[in-house]
Amino acid sequence: MNRQKGVSLVAMVSILVVLILVAVLGLKVGPVYMEFLQIKKALAGIAESGELRGGSVNDVRKAFDRRAAVDSIEAVGSQDLEITKDGGDLVISFAYPKKVPLFGNVSLLFEFAGSSKK
Repeated sequence: MNRQKGVSLVAMVSILVVLILVAVLGLKVGPVYMEFLQIKKALAGIAESGELRGGSVNDVRKAFDRRAAVDSIEAVGSQDLEITKDGGDLVISFAYPKKVPLFGNVSLLFEFAGSSKK
């Protein structure tokens, strides 16, 4: 008697459920990380721009607000930035939590922190 080869219906459904859960997780988490990377990119650009090296804290906040409007950054506002100088270099730091609802009462909590300092 020859043994049959292949995947059973139960195994196929289990694989599909796992793939769907991974896809949903990726679609929920992906935008959160993309926004974090946009924030880091905006801060690095502001810190490296020569025009703001001698500027005030208010000038830096206005520059971030302009970049945040262009990049649709909503997680961090200019008032959430910590702006300092380190040996003449401008250092802009931030930290924020982000709660991502998955389904029902299940959520993921991300705690992001970053700085323009390399």
